[in-house]
Amino acid sequence: MRRLILTTAAIALSAGAVFAAAHEQTVRLGTEGAYAPYNFLNDAGEVDGFERELGDELCARAELTCEWVTNEWDSIIPNLVSGNYDAIIAGMSITEERDEVIDFSAPYTQPDPSVYVAASEDIDLSSAVIAAQAGTIQASEVASMEGAVLVEFATPEETVAAVKNGEADAVLADKAFLVPVVDADPELMMVGEDVLLGGGIGMGFRESDAELREKFTAAIESMKEDGSLNALIEKWLPESATF
Repeated sequence: MRRLILTTAAIALSAGAVFAAAHEQTVRLGTEGAYAPYNFLNDAGEVDGFERELGDELCARAELTCEWVTNEWDSIIPNLVSGNYDAIIAGMSITEERDEVIDFSAPYTQPDPSVYVAASEDIDLSSAVIAAQAGTIQASEVASMEGAVLVEFATPEETVAAVKNGEADAVLADKAFLVPVVDADPELMMVGEDVLLGGGIGMGFRESDAELREKFTAAIESMKEDGSLNALIEKWLPESATF
């Protein structure tokens, strides 16, 4: 999916807790709760979406008792490292930069296409002002583009609003997030080609929690083998590739 940049503060934080055996404590799953269809809060205020359904199934297969914790995106890695939850399942793309700070499970999606959305077809992306959510692989991609100007926002909704109110010429985000946005707003349209970023999405773990990471990786692989992971991808992420 999206998601990249790490701050110095995130790297500096040391592990505040070590995962105990599964039967001794509940595994806390950290997510953003603000990036539909991957994760969002439903009308009852509960975590919902692709990753909620996936995470619940992974916990069942790993024979773990799990609970969900929401956390803002910009501090989601530091709060994992400091022990506020035990794993991240939040549409986080696997990158070399992140892998220097945390460990990842096997990917549970393929590298996901990102797209540009604008209010006009007449946008020169090479010199445009492009909005992206801070700390994402899309923000890193725009920052690397010679001539383009990156404007960052805390939430994905704000990036879309920036295009609609004229603060930005386009937004770059996951296609799975932007397709329903465009479908619901006739003033917005996709421009340019799809962009493949990242190494797929995986769960994030403290480097000290190898046993927990292996349990979830085994569960992910079992879902790949029996086709149930592809069924969830087709249900929630119809624009994404399957395994």
